[in-house]
Amino acid sequence: MKFSKLFDHTQLKPYATDEDMKKLCEEAMKYDFKTVAINNAYIEKCVKFLEGSNVEVDAAISFPLGQCTLETKIFETKDAIEKGAGEVDYVINIGELKNNNLKYIEKEMESIVKICRDNNVIVKVIFENCYLEKEEKITLCKIANKYKPDFIKTSTGFGTSGATVEDVKLMREYTLPEIGIKAAGGIRDLDTVNKMLEAGATRIGCSSSVKIVEEWEMNK
Repeated sequence: MKFSKLFDHTQLKPYATDEDMKKLCEEAMKYDFKTVAINNAYIEKCVKFLEGSNVEVDAAISFPLGQCTLETKIFETKDAIEKGAGEVDYVINIGELKNNNLKYIEKEMESIVKICRDNNVIVKVIFENCYLEKEEKITLCKIANKYKPDFIKTSTGFGTSGATVEDVKLMREYTLPEIGIKAAGGIRDLDTVNKMLEAGATRIGCSSSVKIVEEWEMNK
């Protein structure tokens, strides 16, 4: 795989403007990133900015807290796809996991994965590991093995911490090999990217993608 295609080039700040999003899309096209990872209000604009390229729009669902109803997540997922998203990253309901309501977590994952499958859209499940115990992370991996999203993801980048090598290793250990691992949150340099890849990550989400790819080009 081309190195640049590992990256979801990210702009999720709540105060991002049209100019910020246009710049994000121009950078994604110039460096040939896999996606631009954005909040849903900008999906249609980014689809237009990216017209004619092979860069997808990656929509953040129930972001960053995951604390809306399943019905709302389902609507948001469908709406994002209708507006042009080619990939979806949704945040699990962390509270229901803490409640040990695994039937809810399963229904949530099954529902959103099915919508994405039916529409040929890549789906990633955000665990937000900074709030989870080891056994909770393992439980989520096992549920993912049942419903087979395309990726499971470490973090939103808005929690108390982001991706860690230890979490990526854990997720890789307990997840089927065909399910990818997306490391996101706090990844700002090539050395960190390499450590995440060595641990088992297959996609990287960050806002420092340009800097990292330029660093990689210099070190080739």
